[in-house]
Amino acid sequence: MQKKEFSTEIGGKTLTATFSDLTDQANGSVMLKYGETTVLATAVMSSEKREGFDFFPLTVDYEEKFYAAGQILGSKFMRREGRPSDEAILSSRVIDRTIRPLFDSHIRNEIQVVITVLSIDKDDPDILALNASSLAIAVSDIPWNGPVSAVRIGKLKGGDEFMVNPDYEFRRGAELGADFIISGNNGHINMVEGGAEEIEESLTGDIFRKASEEIEKFQEFQNKIVSEIGKEKQIIDKEVVSEETKKIFQEKITPKLKESVFNGKAGKDGIHTLKTEWKEILKADLPDEKMSLAMDLYEDAVNDILHLGAIEEDKRADGRKMNELRELYAQAGGISSVLHGSGIFYRGGTHIFSALTLGAPDDAQIIDGMEIRTEKRFMHHYNFPPFSSGETGRMGGTNRRMIGHGALAERAISAVIPSKEKFPYTIRIVSESMASNGSTSMGSVCGSTLALMDAGVPIKAPVAGIAMGLMMSEDGSRYKVLTDIQGPEDHHGDMDFKVAGTRNGVTAIQMDIKVGGIPIEVLVEALDRAKEARVQILDVIEGEISSPRADISPSAPKILSLKIAVDQIGMVIGPGGKVINGIKADTKVESIAIEDDGMVFITGKNGTAEEAYEIINDMTREYHVGEKFEGEVVRILDFGAVMRIGRTKEGLVHISEIAPFRIEKVSDVLSLGEKVPVIIKEVEDGDKLRLSIKEVDPQFASKKGVKPAPPSEHGSNNRHGSFEQRRGFKRR
Repeated sequence: MQKKEFSTEIGGKTLTATFSDLTDQANGSVMLKYGETTVLATAVMSSEKREGFDFFPLTVDYEEKFYAAGQILGSKFMRREGRPSDEAILSSRVIDRTIRPLFDSHIRNEIQVVITVLSIDKDDPDILALNASSLAIAVSDIPWNGPVSAVRIGKLKGGDEFMVNPDYEFRRGAELGADFIISGNNGHINMVEGGAEEIEESLTGDIFRKASEEIEKFQEFQNKIVSEIGKEKQIIDKEVVSEETKKIFQEKITPKLKESVFNGKAGKDGIHTLKTEWKEILKADLPDEKMSLAMDLYEDAVNDILHLGAIEEDKRADGRKMNELRELYAQAGGISSVLHGSGIFYRGGTHIFSALTLGAPDDAQIIDGMEIRTEKRFMHHYNFPPFSSGETGRMGGTNRRMIGHGALAERAISAVIPSKEKFPYTIRIVSESMASNGSTSMGSVCGSTLALMDAGVPIKAPVAGIAMGLMMSEDGSRYKVLTDIQGPEDHHGDMDFKVAGTRNGVTAIQMDIKVGGIPIEVLVEALDRAKEARVQILDVIEGEISSPRADISPSAPKILSLKIAVDQIGMVIGPGGKVINGIKADTKVESIAIEDDGMVFITGKNGTAEEAYEIINDMTREYHVGEKFEGEVVRILDFGAVMRIGRTKEGLVHISEIAPFRIEKVSDVLSLGEKVPVIIKEVEDGDKLRLSIKEVDPQFASKKGVKPAPPSEHGSNNRHGSFEQRRGFKRR
């Protein structure tokens, strides 16, 4: 094997990049190792262009391998990797959004970047995968304007210190106030993905600056490698339209462009109408011209006019000001009493419906993947049916976009979800994009907040989200930040900067761009403008529903909880689950979940939870001297009576404790099934109860007409031996 290694220090650990002939058919590859986590990244470009494509055909695949974790994972019946996990898809998207802006968008050769996780230990493979992707492309002959570097920045709650690449162990044991993946180069940021616990905008800017410092260190490492072993880049000729096509475009389309783009309406309507007209002209006058090239000409012209309008004239496609939101509408509930909670949110032409369902604690999703093994009690899922964009298409299943948007909204809302101790329900929200014209993911955050409050979930604070855009001149000297971008501004703009949060601070950020990078100060300005917009949206949401409803929906299950001793868990479950299954069958309760620390969660409807709660509480409660109960006579003995208190607990009333005088026979005073007031007189061995009737009601026997019996020859009422002598008495 031929190989060459390069090493550097990051966060006190050695990072090693190995270049070898292991994957010598790829255009470029690297094996990157940090600690005991290792990834292999390969980059391949097809030799032929894909005809008919009107987009840059880049694909990124992040491959999880179970062997990387040193375990045999997967289904019991399928011990091999299947479809990518959500975590793998999200990692692919992060890498794609980082490297894509540095390619020439006019390339039509297919490019595929594959990252394979070979081993995983304490350190995240996603950061390693992103940097490995950059190195693999940078040393290859694939034309690209990299390298680009990435870093994870964490911050403890209440702390001021930033942590560089905190590992799994630290993040699981620490209370992180912020956790961001940030990539960039040359002092600029080109991708952000992360969440926070209501972090202030000023601190978010500091995180960007700290990330940029660390990014530049790794950039130096990459540049050194590229200068030493990098291949000469291929030159890919850019196809251009004919001069005749340009001339006809100038004559028939250019005069109508400004009016069509800045039509004061939804913006995209006029653009699409003129685009259709251009297609008809091409078919009639230029049948030999490549449609994809002619469409690129049109898109480039729209791009230029949108940029010039914003930068030079403060104009937007729909006539709004730079910091102006579209019309807002919020509705909490009102769909059906069957739903546990729902919300409808409009922001201009973006319309979202969110539905919430409450479930038992054991309805939580079990995550058993290469990286993450946990239970998930809050889930947000996002759907984008084709009708929401006025198109036809295949229904069913999910794609990477749906998973990514759903995860972003989930991260934004997670910061305000109450703890399991406070609200033990499993929560699932599904957001349906009903109409789309700009940032349905941030609309889903708003719709989900409405659904949460409608359902009576005691969230810490309402959350709203907004997408900020950017129009920047080619040299970067002039720019305009746009609030609440819609279709054309998203498609032709230079930045899609989604920011979600409460009135107090940011809970989630996701950014992707179409230029090489964005200066940090531009992002800080966008953050401040995003907060202004967020507050306006929260005003509308809280105007519809000011706080979570006092009670959950009557159609939702009720959850009761209690804490039992750890050594009582086996008693409640019973051999083979006999006891707990019996309780479920008798009460018709939906679920009884017992955790390792003794917390018991009982879920049911129509009073079933209360009934099961009473049974388990009676089985496990501790009894104390002096407590009073109404006992039921379940057995009559020569020396006393066995009484049931509560549902399951039994104790003995000795004959001497029935009345303050001597009685001849227990049956003279008590009968089976009779309910009698008793008090606990003694607790032996933790669970054997000695009860008394006479200490509660000295007249009990007298009121029944029972008279004192003649004294026995021993002069004692205790003819049958002491309680201690009969310790063989056991609870039934």
